[in-house]
Amino acid sequence: MGVRALGLPEATRSPNTPELPERVTIWEVGPRDGLQNESGVIPSDVKLEFLNRLNAAGLPVIETTSFVHPDWVPQLADAGEVINGLSPKPGVRYPVLVPNQRGLDRAREAAVSDIAIFASATESFAQRNLNRSFEEQFEMFRPVVRGAASFGMRVRGYLSMVFGDPWQGAVPVEQVVDAGKRLLGMGCDQLSLGDTIGVATPGQVESVLRGFYAADITADRLAVHFHDTYGQALANTYAALRLGVSTVDASAGGLGGCPYAGSATGNLATEDLVWMLSGLGIEHGVDLELLVDTSTWMAERLGKPSPSPVVKALVR
Repeated sequence: MGVRALGLPEATRSPNTPELPERVTIWEVGPRDGLQNESGVIPSDVKLEFLNRLNAAGLPVIETTSFVHPDWVPQLADAGEVINGLSPKPGVRYPVLVPNQRGLDRAREAAVSDIAIFASATESFAQRNLNRSFEEQFEMFRPVVRGAASFGMRVRGYLSMVFGDPWQGAVPVEQVVDAGKRLLGMGCDQLSLGDTIGVATPGQVESVLRGFYAADITADRLAVHFHDTYGQALANTYAALRLGVSTVDASAGGLGGCPYAGSATGNLATEDLVWMLSGLGIEHGVDLELLVDTSTWMAERLGKPSPSPVVKALVR
């Protein structure tokens, strides 16, 4: 039974949950965060075909690549070639991750209009991932964010290890809120709250979001980014939706993994998110059939099946 034959779940919006958003923006991270965590290097032409297919499926935001040094992330060493070969679709955003001033310079040279930076809510991850202390990371990012703003770029701030750190354990909500406020305060337009090792539960999600709201950070400035290590990504997403968040990160087919949790199954699959949103009557603008076809196509090129339950169900 194919996707077209099975269709979508019946949309049902319970009168008991009027706070759910009418529409959710899906921030597709498969081409960057997904492929970055694959063990092999994907050819540039395959990446461009992947981007074209995601365009056709109706994703409104597609995080395209990362301007990092190839020694750090060899999977994305062809960032310039990918950006130059991209066939942009009107109205779609194509952000790229930049780690530092050099990355910003490359983004500007490539006429990129959206960038993202990647910070840590904890000291341990800042040291291991950025080679900076918790405090030093903000000094590194401040000129990047200000420079991007001066060029008219939109800037997203990723905040990792929001719900737990493999070296430090639980992360206090106050610490997360402080780090997030500092990123927004230096000029980030949006803050994506990352469950980097996939340990979050809905109660933690609610606590963190209420912490931001208490600090006068509104839901429209926040996004959520969940990994499905313990099978909680959709439940956590639903908890965030109930509290007003309307931007959700996801990866086509569940691409990618978590390098800090050996059992991690990767990012929340975009197909799983679309299935849930459709069932809740929440608009998203994504063609599920084309998306499943895309993830199946990419899985064949990676030589392994998609971990997404929705993809598995719809291609049987």
